[in-house]
Amino acid sequence: MGLQLDSIDRIVDGETYLKDISLNFETGQRYVLLGRTQAGKTSLLRIMAGLDRPSKGKVLAHGKDVTGVSVRRRSIAMVYQQFINYPSQTIFDNIASPLRIAGMPKAEITKRVMETARMLHLEPLLDRLPAELSGGQQQRTAIARALVKEAQLLLLDEPLVNLDYKLREELRDELQQIFGQRESIVVYTTTEPTEALMLGGNIIIMHEGRVLQTGPTADVYHHPATTQVAEVFSDPPINFITAEVDSAKAHLRIGIDLPLSGHLCDLTPGVYKFGIRSHHFNLTRKTSEDVEIRTVVELAEINGSETFVHFHYRNRSLVLQEQGVRTYKVGQEISVFVRPCDVYVFGEDDRLVKAPACPATCAQSAK
Repeated sequence: MGLQLDSIDRIVDGETYLKDISLNFETGQRYVLLGRTQAGKTSLLRIMAGLDRPSKGKVLAHGKDVTGVSVRRRSIAMVYQQFINYPSQTIFDNIASPLRIAGMPKAEITKRVMETARMLHLEPLLDRLPAELSGGQQQRTAIARALVKEAQLLLLDEPLVNLDYKLREELRDELQQIFGQRESIVVYTTTEPTEALMLGGNIIIMHEGRVLQTGPTADVYHHPATTQVAEVFSDPPINFITAEVDSAKAHLRIGIDLPLSGHLCDLTPGVYKFGIRSHHFNLTRKTSEDVEIRTVVELAEINGSETFVHFHYRNRSLVLQEQGVRTYKVGQEISVFVRPCDVYVFGEDDRLVKAPACPATCAQSAK
């Protein structure tokens, strides 16, 4: 039955941190809480853990009300942004500490610690102190201490945010494999859409203390219910352009027209918001229906293994995302192409009207 949150509110000193949240978490499943800073992700995790009590609503574990039950009496493990280890204890003893507190036999403690250390590549470091380890190794130790408990609920609050790009990438891949082998409920928070996509599983989109949309991660990414969900689940932000649709074409208010083909063919005439994800702008023509935008580079940002190119068109600032590290000069002339099959359509009420029909074949791979 897992864990259930029933109409949860959290209000502190008159300020609403969480509002009317009802969610179900099933055993053996992985969930990603995605939202910007102060979306309410940590507040929700603390209520799930029993560290805070909701102002309204209930927390049910396997059908039993555990709203007021102490975290010490529940099968929960939690990993925080800051790696927290005992500085005077070896890595072995850090990992073993929750098992010793639980009174587990010495032989079983050793067995579990060695298995967990092997998963996280900590075996050669077990005799060292935390101060002798790198930041990535210290965070692996904190994660190992949580995993070794084999708790029914594993909560990770942006555990990789303080690591450098390469370490985040390595540890994220490893965690994805580890999570897939566990029978517990795993809940992982992040502000990064890319990280959410890599982790897969199920996603919960949060904004200002509310849940906007839930579902399988890939489904929510390809079918954002509203413009707000699309904004939260896009990095760089999705490009929105107002469009007026008639019986033949969509006239985008940046001075270009798109043919009404594919999933756009039966759009009712009217005013819409067209959404174009940054990786759906291309620097080369892909199909005969591609529409060309002649423009100049305003700014080029290198972000890990990608380059974000900012450009202006008809007084509108837009951004495209290109794989690889590229060099562009400010003011350099470029041609940007957009395919009608990649466009999202939202109504004037900001709700999704049309999404690309075949994301696996038409859209580029999700970032």
